[in-house]
Amino acid sequence: MIGKIHTYLIEAIAEMKKVIWPTKEQTINYTVLVIILSVGVAIFFGILDHVLSIGLETLIK
Repeated sequence: MIGKIHTYLIEAIAEMKKVIWPTKEQTINYTVLVIILSVGVAIFFGILDHVLSIGLETLIK
């Protein structure tokens, strides 16, 4: 059991050394992109919700 845990930890550390981590600039760029896209999608769904609610109100009247 301890041998398996030791092997797992050694292999996990070896895999983490293979990871290519993004630079600080890339991380900032990706974060800004995600925020902008999230706001854009929220605005889109807000407008869509408003238009559909107006349409539903029109159908109900």
